[in-house]
Amino acid sequence: MKKKFCCRFVTIVLFLLLFSMALTGCGETGRLEQKKNDHKVHVVASFYMMYDFAEKIGGDHVEVKNLVSSGMEPHDWEPKARDVASLEDADVFVYNGAHMEPWADMILHTLDNKKLVVAKASAGIHLYGSDPHVWLAPLNAKKEMENIKDALVKADSKHASVYEKNYKKNAEECEKLDAKYKETLSHVKKKEVITAHEAFGYLCRSYGLKQVGIEGISSDSEPDAARMKEIIRFAKKHDVRTIFFEEMVSPKVAKTIAKEVVAKTAVLDTLEGMNDEEQKSGADYFSVMEDNLKALEKALAE
Repeated sequence: MKKKFCCRFVTIVLFLLLFSMALTGCGETGRLEQKKNDHKVHVVASFYMMYDFAEKIGGDHVEVKNLVSSGMEPHDWEPKARDVASLEDADVFVYNGAHMEPWADMILHTLDNKKLVVAKASAGIHLYGSDPHVWLAPLNAKKEMENIKDALVKADSKHASVYEKNYKKNAEECEKLDAKYKETLSHVKKKEVITAHEAFGYLCRSYGLKQVGIEGISSDSEPDAARMKEIIRFAKKHDVRTIFFEEMVSPKVAKTIAKEVVAKTAVLDTLEGMNDEEQKSGADYFSVMEDNLKALEKALAE
């Protein structure tokens, strides 16, 4: 993931230099006109999880734009001209940090929007290596929501009490979810979890599980033959009956391993993205994490 980003660095920088000239000429007028007719706080979120958290805390007082389109994998996403324009017009920018958005710092340094309030949601969370998926542990999600709440209060202090109330409500839901995970997973027979890629380290570490990823942190890496054999040996040794994959990643490798060890496959969602149908159905962080827990309980009880 880092190699890809470095190779494209020069192209992005040149693009930003050229695009900034256009923004300087007409962007400020557009922003002023927009502010006159819109009393909501304009929030730009780096990908779905940040979008969902910002909406939960902001409620009716925010309008949130998700930079990464529905169904897209955010790890390899890169900003385009319209995305930079969105940040120039925004009041608040919410991003995860922790190596999830390698483009963010560079983009922020190029902006003319000096009033932009930036929320690095993972700030204050103890990070493990290069794994950015901190939100998959509910208490980390609580901290991320707190950081987003603080940014909204800074940008829109007159509605501080609303943001505080919304944060408190969702923080309590995170605590309940954490307690449910602890109670449920304390009774399972097995502790070994084979996942499509190593995105569930924070979740597994929080509840005493052992994650073994077929691929690395990035979902676009490919396991070689030696790694496949290693995973198959591990699955047989620990009698793993379920191989997990993600909705946004091809299940081909997971299914190959499952067939070899006579196991089933099931979805364990990273919440990096969500398609339009899922969002319209009311799915969100809490409902998907509940589904993840059910999938884990079923897999580890067998």
